[in-house]
Amino acid sequence: MWSFFARDPIKDFNYEILPENQEKSGIWTLSRGKRKTTGEPVSVFVYEISQGTEEQTQLAKAAFKRTKTLRHPNILSYVDGLETEKSLYIVTEPVTPLAAHLKLQAEKGGASDLEVSWGLHQIVKALSFLVNDCHLNHNNMGMWAVFVDRAGEWKLGGLDHVTSEQGDSISLPPPKVINPDLERYDPPESPGNGGEKWTGDVWRLGCLIWEVFNGSLPRASSLRSLGKIPKQLVPHYCELVGANPKIRPNPARFLLNCRSPGGFMNNSFVESCLFLEEIQIKEPAEKQQFFQDLSENLDSFPEDFCKHKVLPQLLTAFEFGNAGAVVLTPLFKVGKYLSAEEYQQKIIPVIVKMFSSTDRAMRIRLLQQMEQFIQYLNEAAVNSQIFPHVVHGFTDTNPAIREQTVKSMLLLAPKLNETNLNQELMRHFARLQARDDQGPIRCNTTVCLGKIAPYLNAGMRQRVLISAFSRAAKDPFPASRAAGVLGFAATHQYYSVAESASRILPTLCTLTVDPDKNVRDQAFKAIKSFLSKLETVSEDPSKLAEIEKDVTALAQTGGSAATWAGWAVTGVSSLTSKLIRNAPAVPTNTANKGVGHIWSRGVQSETSNEETVEPDKDRWDDEDWGSLEVNDGYSNYVKSLLFFHSAQEGVGLASDYNWDGAEGKSTTSDLLSSVSQRSTTVRLWWRENRKYLPNNHALTPSGLSKVELAKKKREERRKELEAKRAERKAAKGPLKLGARKLD
Repeated sequence: MWSFFARDPIKDFNYEILPENQEKSGIWTLSRGKRKTTGEPVSVFVYEISQGTEEQTQLAKAAFKRTKTLRHPNILSYVDGLETEKSLYIVTEPVTPLAAHLKLQAEKGGASDLEVSWGLHQIVKALSFLVNDCHLNHNNMGMWAVFVDRAGEWKLGGLDHVTSEQGDSISLPPPKVINPDLERYDPPESPGNGGEKWTGDVWRLGCLIWEVFNGSLPRASSLRSLGKIPKQLVPHYCELVGANPKIRPNPARFLLNCRSPGGFMNNSFVESCLFLEEIQIKEPAEKQQFFQDLSENLDSFPEDFCKHKVLPQLLTAFEFGNAGAVVLTPLFKVGKYLSAEEYQQKIIPVIVKMFSSTDRAMRIRLLQQMEQFIQYLNEAAVNSQIFPHVVHGFTDTNPAIREQTVKSMLLLAPKLNETNLNQELMRHFARLQARDDQGPIRCNTTVCLGKIAPYLNAGMRQRVLISAFSRAAKDPFPASRAAGVLGFAATHQYYSVAESASRILPTLCTLTVDPDKNVRDQAFKAIKSFLSKLETVSEDPSKLAEIEKDVTALAQTGGSAATWAGWAVTGVSSLTSKLIRNAPAVPTNTANKGVGHIWSRGVQSETSNEETVEPDKDRWDDEDWGSLEVNDGYSNYVKSLLFFHSAQEGVGLASDYNWDGAEGKSTTSDLLSSVSQRSTTVRLWWRENRKYLPNNHALTPSGLSKVELAKKKREERRKELEAKRAERKAAKGPLKLGARKLD
């Protein structure tokens, strides 16, 4: 009757044992398992009492006790356990036997010396903990007692034969009694005959080192043959397997010897691992330097270690350690090892949070490296969590931030929704093109607009493109004028025949007498292309529908932004064959009216609602935006434009500056100084060369250009309005107590 109410403890066990991949580990059977509630993977060591001898059962119970009570980072981690009348269960972190791990690594080309050096470091450290801190002897050191976790870190297990130096009340049988094959691992001296009690463990450690490099040990005499043991390790290995037990080093001493300069365990990988173990107690400056140096070493680190050891520390450092932008480079390097699902779970939430940071170094790093993670971002996250923060970069006072923000739109545009792309982004682009004081940034805005044109809806293209490129064609900066011409050519399929004849060709014809020869050359090529289209329609009017088929075409979906990025480099020759127009189309909503007029009429001034900014002030940086770098086909011309023939000045682009503050590279202060120098050079160049510019930049009787004169008038008007407001306020006097303010 009572058996009816008895509960089977196995059914209440929180872990499920998976039947596949079971293997023997001494007297235990190692199985894979998972937690029933969460599915978290574990390893389960199972011992069946009915199948073992009394001595084996005694060892199993001793191992259960030791595994449960001994806690150390380098000893197999105990998670849970269960002891019944029939079985013993020990649940640990998910691990693989060292022999199986080395076999798998051999199939991939063999384990690296870096990985082995850290693995042996961990095992020796665990043995030192048992011997020196716990005053215990392991008595079972060998390949079978070492396990490897998911990060590739070695853990010491096999605690079946652990005994105290003072002696235990229960005497445990030695390993060779249970398994006679283990006798070849016993030291040559008889037990208790000279030396410390731990000298037997040190001898077996030498046997383990031999087997790691040479495979299974056939006999004790084979220890004399060094085989593939590294030269740096040979003298210390020989001390371990010396015939005289009195000269064998303590595990702690052996570790110090191997960590000495030139030693086997003295390398960047071990140093990095030791730092990560103590990172919580390190100073912020030390953490910053560590993460900065980590990027250079990650390529030589094992992949599993990067995924399961380095990545969690990087995420923790950002979340709780205020590590800042310095963690981005190693974070994205480690991200290459992750699957798409893992990337979404571990890195994307951190990236989304990073975009809300006010740290400029963080923001510019994210923008520069966006190409590495943009494919993992979904449209909802881009529009609601990322784009609202990114657009602040358009109005940032730092030119480098504005430059990178414009470039990032090339990657973000395919994922933006109707409102963000056709309204919000176009407003910022119009503002940059009309008012930004940095020529390369205005130029990049035009280039980027030309590249994202396929994603705009038809109504927005009709209102924006011609106005924007026409404005760029009047820019005093030669690269900007060239970008305007190339913009017309790259988007030629979106213009009707009437627009080409009445609006585009007149603009291009004025550039045929441009002071810059490259602008003239591009203008002539573009004119020939548009004239060819007009001649084709004139000869055969039935082809009009075919030529204008893309004028009202629907916006393209994402995926083609980087594929047609050659237009800024290759010019307009063979346009039809160079432009990609085969991306699938999707329906879009009607464009919001009221955005396109910004491009044609200028942007409202921030200081007054009564005045507008003339669209004559533009400059641009003509780079190949497919790779965000200058291509060879156009590089010489671009360099001559952007650097004003480096003999005049040595100022580079904002994106060329180092934001780490590393020695030998420009710092943030250097950047600001360089930008100031660059602005001064541009002004000097303008004064010296403005007489060669087209008529719309001619000087007025006052000695100022039309642009300068307009700017001066706007400033005078602003001051006049402010003075009037101040007079009205002063005339009214202070408000009386209880009076209502009516204006």
